Amino acid sequence: MTSSTTSQANFKNYVLVTLTYWGFTITDGALRLLVLLYFNNIGYTPIQIASLFLFYEVFGVVTNFLGGWIGSQLGLKVTLYTGISLQIFSLAMLSFLNPEWAQWLAVLYVMIAQAFSGIAKDLTKMSTKSAIRLVVTQDAQSALFKWVAILTGSKNALKGVGFFVGSALLGLCGFVNSLWIMAGGLFLLLFTGLFLPKGMGKIKTKVKFKQLFSKSPEINLLSAARFFLFGSRDVWFVVGLPVFLRSVLGWSFYQVGGFLACWVIGYGIIQSLAPTLIKRFGSGQPPRSQTVRFWTTSLIAVPAIMAITLQLNLPANLVIIGGLLIFGIVFAFNSSVHSYLVLAFTDDDKVALNVGFYYMANSGGRLAGTVLSGLIYEFYGLIGCLWVSAIMVLAAAVITRKLPDPETPKVIAWKSDGE
Repeated sequence: MTSSTTSQANFKNYVLVTLTYWGFTITDGALRLLVLLYFNNIGYTPIQIASLFLFYEVFGVVTNFLGGWIGSQLGLKVTLYTGISLQIFSLAMLSFLNPEWAQWLAVLYVMIAQAFSGIAKDLTKMSTKSAIRLVVTQDAQSALFKWVAILTGSKNALKGVGFFVGSALLGLCGFVNSLWIMAGGLFLLLFTGLFLPKGMGKIKTKVKFKQLFSKSPEINLLSAARFFLFGSRDVWFVVGLPVFLRSVLGWSFYQVGGFLACWVIGYGIIQSLAPTLIKRFGSGQPPRSQTVRFWTTSLIAVPAIMAITLQLNLPANLVIIGGLLIFGIVFAFNSSVHSYLVLAFTDDDKVALNVGFYYMANSGGRLAGTVLSGLIYEFYGLIGCLWVSAIMVLAAAVITRKLPDPETPKVIAWKSDGE
């Protein structure tokens, strides 16, 4: 196969994987806001709402831990479309929720359905981001950082679209009909699997269980920082913020969903533009350890200042809108650089294992953030959530101080011309 043919095949695979991931992401964002707003509307407390997402995050941790091993043994195509299928099952399962059930039974039922959704989300994410590493080779002319940023940024933008879709569907079609509409859309995405190679990401050697724990100090440090970074976002964004907007400020479904959607879309756009912006205002070189240290340290002040201004009784609408804008920009740069570095620190034959391990830490941070979001909001309100967010960012910043630079041969697929 010629170099040109190989490049065309790689680009086709990239497009198919990305389109599939985009479709999944819309339903994932829609489902989260659909569940949150529906159960908040029928009287569930913040702690009860947080518990609905508990299994989603717990099984995300487990999936990322084992998903890399499964992907390396069976191929990333298997894990990708297993994730899509499990999301369809989760949506169908939720549609059979009976409002007449006792509250404890309803909560347990939703938690189990969300467990399947959590497995689906992290199988899909691990498969997609690992696949990108395989279609961009170490000597390629394409920019790995840019490709990863486009995928991740567009994913977050579409998750924002999903927030709006979920709130709009809830208002227009009701809870059950919304679930079936999304399940039907995902079913159509299964057919893209017919055009992807079977053995993508599969390795020939057997991987022992102990190898699932990363032995790379760089991956371990980056994963620990990722844990606290994403915990710092979800500790106030997942439960505290939407409940505050709906219950305290009195926003409607459409206002809450539209606002969160616009934030996540803007966050995704900034993330996609991160390579161009970092090159234009930086040294023009690929991200280094000092890059992630700078952006993590810069983030500490944002939730702290928001908490202080709310304590001073400044207008909550202005504080939240302005604070979220700044938080989203800085967080987007952090996430984009993280997503590049985990691949720059990874060899081709370990990509599924290392990416799975790394996103296990990501899911662990989301789990901690989700639980703390409901718990802290219940007792200390949004201000308490913001202070905990600042503390978690500080922990991430301390960890990144020990992060080395990627080795020169691994600083791959970066172009200074902005392409």
